[in-house]
Amino acid sequence: MPSPASSGPSALDAGSASEVCPGCGAVLASLPDSAPTHPGASASCARLFEVTVRGLRDEAQADPSTAPLIRLADATYDAQHPVAADPGRLDAALDRLAEGLGTRPAVADAAPRVWRATIADAAADLDVIDLRVLVESWARVVQEDWRA
Repeated sequence: MPSPASSGPSALDAGSASEVCPGCGAVLASLPDSAPTHPGASASCARLFEVTVRGLRDEAQADPSTAPLIRLADATYDAQHPVAADPGRLDAALDRLAEGLGTRPAVADAAPRVWRATIADAAADLDVIDLRVLVESWARVVQEDWRA
């Protein structure tokens, strides 16, 4: 999955209606007059994550087996949106990510310079790939990016 951050400089023009997420680097349409609802993320990125996983959260009440996938999605998103003032939050996210994947945690030495996949990539593929598969794939790539 190519990262939206590679969209090129034209997506970053001052007059454009887009913004770059400070966490994952996704270039998304700006949400005017919106404050970020997730630490380390732009408002548009946080909203995209919320909308993308809403179906899983709705499903969780009827199907408790969905809960581990929701925890994996949350951990993956948190791992891509670290907050410098709260390194413990990142460590916890990386631990939860590893637990969800059944692997050893990555060490948060330095954030990846480029993410190979973001929530924007997962959302873009929703119409052709099952959300469960997308979340698991995205989680694996994020963990690998932290290990690189």
